[in-house]
Amino acid sequence: MKIQGKVWGLTQEVFKNQNFEIHRIEVNKGGYCSKHKHNHKINAFFIERGKLNIKIYQTDYDLVDDTIASAGELSIVKPGLYHEFEALENTIAYEIYWVDLNHDDIERKSVGGEVD
Repeated sequence: MKIQGKVWGLTQEVFKNQNFEIHRIEVNKGGYCSKHKHNHKINAFFIERGKLNIKIYQTDYDLVDDTIASAGELSIVKPGLYHEFEALENTIAYEIYWVDLNHDDIERKSVGGEVD
């Protein structure tokens, strides 16, 4: 897949379909992304090498969660929450995105049964 340059480093799409995607990112020490949110996607960071400080801005209380994720660790950001990351070391990580299905996503217009 194509590698794209970013202000903070490089990103490469590894896999993508309509429900799931993986991007490999390389971030140099001190590089950081914009403060942003995804309205529907869950955004997870799996660290292969290095360290990321992942800031998650909570909406139901006045708090910023700071998580320092190191090699082998995973940090998950729920949809609708502003977040950003900063590399504390030269870092290789994977951004994993997916959407949760709403299992109550059904609207009935009739009731089932059995034929006599």
